[in-house]
Parts: sequence; structure tokens; C-alpha cells
Amino acid sequence: MFVDRNISCSMKDTKKNYKININRFGHFNLVGFWTLYKKEVLRFLIVAIQTLISPIVTSLLFLMVLSLAIGNDRGEVLGFPFLSFLAPGLIAMQIIQQAFAHSSSSIMIGKIQGNIVDILYAPLSPSEITLALTLASCTRAFVICIISILVFSFFVELNFYSFFDIIIYAFFSSFILGSIGIIVGLWAEKFDHMASATNFIIVPLSFLSGTFYSIERLPDFLKQVSEVNPFFYMIDGFRYGFLGVSDGSLVFGYIFLSLLSFLSWFSAYILFKRGYKIKS
Repeated sequence: MFVDRNISCSMKDTKKNYKININRFGHFNLVGFWTLYKKEVLRFLIVAIQTLISPIVTSLLFLMVLSLAIGNDRGEVLGFPFLSFLAPGLIAMQIIQQAFAHSSSSIMIGKIQGNIVDILYAPLSPSEITLALTLASCTRAFVICIISILVFSFFVELNFYSFFDIIIYAFFSSFILGSIGIIVGLWAEKFDHMASATNFIIVPLSFLSGTFYSIERLPDFLKQVSEVNPFFYMIDGFRYGFLGVSDGSLVFGYIFLSLLSFLSWFSAYILFKRGYKIKS
């Protein structure tokens, strides 16, 4: 059988120059990672009223209602006025909820609209994709955190005890919830599923984590339940950065949240790598 020598040589050159499954961007595709991260950041900046202003207004409404309803009658909590105790908890609650909302909605919208293939076909590994989505969630949470602190300072006397703890616990909170958001976004088949996760898991855990009160006032059983709630350590550690006092162990919280950060992201990475509810 006669085969054109030019075609044969061309096929050999193609196989030599374009090998399949060879990473041509090094061990980490920094350009692709940065592009996806920037795209996710722009996604929430374009609709800033919905993604940034709305959560802050919600927190201010909580602050105003509780201030009018309770005010100075509540007395001091952990040695501080009630509103000074409450404000860091409200900011931390928004960090938790908005980090989750960003990554989960990003995956869910991509699945519904079908444009998730733009990410899947890009020369990006599952680790690069999940890390970019998670860090974009952290960025949204940090922007909300900074704006909230600036706005709250006009209404409440905020103390700043440790900027390191404020930053590190804000990062732990947003990173964990950003990773969990990816998992929920992959699991959910429609927006109702995602809403149920928010309403029955994220919001209750946020409210039962000492946002509005000190767990020292709880009965022993509820106090023990709060001590196994990861949201408690997120909010308690974040509040410590402002007040310098805490309900729980900061060392245990730091170790616990460090492990949970890795486990939550690694779980999101494994599910994304296996194409969980994507390959359909």
C-alpha cells in the first residue's frame, strides 16, 4: 500500500510536537489561574449593589433593629457594650455567607447556562480551578469585611486588638465556605437545592454560633453543641481580633480551622476532578 512520504513525515512531526496529556504550562498554569481568578472577581464587582452593598445593608438593619429593641438595656457582654460585641459577629456572619454564595453560584450558574465548559476546556487543572474560585470567594468576603468595618465605625465604637487575628480568621472563614460552596454548587441540580443548603445549613449554623450572644449564657447541652460548630470558632476568633477576649479556645480554633480549610478544599478538588454531576 502506497503512503505519501510527506504525509507520514507530517504525522510524525505532529506527534512529536503536540503530545497529548503533556502539561505545556509548567507545574502550575499561573496565567490561566490569574485569568480565571480575575474573571470571578469582576463577576461580583460588576453587580456590586447585589454582591457588596446588599449584605452590608442587611448587617446594618440587624444592628439597627437590635439596637432599638435592646440597646443599653442588654448590659455588657464579655466586658464590652452589647453593640461593640455584636458588630464583629455581624461582619463575620456576612463573610461566611457571602463567600459561600460566590463559589456556589458560580458553579451553579455555569451548569445551568452551560458555560462551565469554558472552564473545563481551558488548560487548567482541577486544583487551579478550585483554588481560583475559592480565592475569588475570599476576595469578595474581604472586600465586604473592609467596607463593613468602615461603615460600622460611624455607628459603633469598634476596638482593634489584633489585626493578625482579624485577617487570619476572615481568611479561614472565607476559604472554608468558598470550598464548601464549590461542593454544594456541584451537588445542586437547581437553584432550589442551593437555597435549601443556605437556609437549612449555612444560616442556622451562623445564628447558632454566638453571633448575637456569648455562649456562656447557654445551657450546658447547647454550649457543648456550639463548641463543635465550626462557625463558632470562625466568629469567635474574628471577634477576638476586635475585643481581645473570646468564648472558646483560640489555639484549638486555629488548629481546627486550619485542618478544615485543607479538608474542605481537598474535597472540592476531588469532586471537581472526578466530574461529580458535571459529566452528564
